[in-house]
Amino acid sequence: MELKGKKIVFLGDSITEGHGTTDVEHHFVTLVGKWGECREVKNYGIGGTRFAKQLAPSAEPRWDKDFCGRIEELDEDAGIVVVFGGTNDFGHGDAPIGRFNDRSLYTFYGACHHIMTRMHERFPGKPMLILTPLHRLCEENQKGNEFKNIVTLSTYVAIIREMAEYYSIPVLDLYAESGIQPKIDIIREKFCPDGLHPNDAGHVLLAEKIFARLKSM
Repeated sequence: MELKGKKIVFLGDSITEGHGTTDVEHHFVTLVGKWGECREVKNYGIGGTRFAKQLAPSAEPRWDKDFCGRIEELDEDAGIVVVFGGTNDFGHGDAPIGRFNDRSLYTFYGACHHIMTRMHERFPGKPMLILTPLHRLCEENQKGNEFKNIVTLSTYVAIIREMAEYYSIPVLDLYAESGIQPKIDIIREKFCPDGLHPNDAGHVLLAEKIFARLKSM
């Protein structure tokens, strides 16, 4: 796919927002736009945000600006739509996983249904791409409370892949092929020092993967 002259919008969390980088010029969003000679890139990343709505208010109000609501804010004239999230649903969300048939925005399955349906409804026929979460430290920690299923990050990744396939939206599986695995000391030190947020070098890796995937579509 030709990116030159296109407008790309990126909906995401703190990684899309650029937390961990030194400045906006090192964000993967900026790099993809530059390499592709895009007309415009719009960064809709907000740190701490999740796919699903929450049962209880978060400690930080901005975390509750969920993807279900913010999918409506993306520019209607976007030529390409990229959605990158899910790690915070695992990390500190209280919405249960739910089941495939759920349509509640207060379950992860239901939120995926809503987000991907609205992508098609708002941008019919336009190129779209879903990015899975990256690996992170403590991703196997099974956590839970009376509201949430006790699962690992890989469960969220698998659901995102399942739902994207159902809605026939291309996926870039960064969990499987980003090259960032913070459990390996040298990788964490070079690309992801805090075990979650890629640094400048890590954003180059992300940009390379995303740029190549978009070009191949």
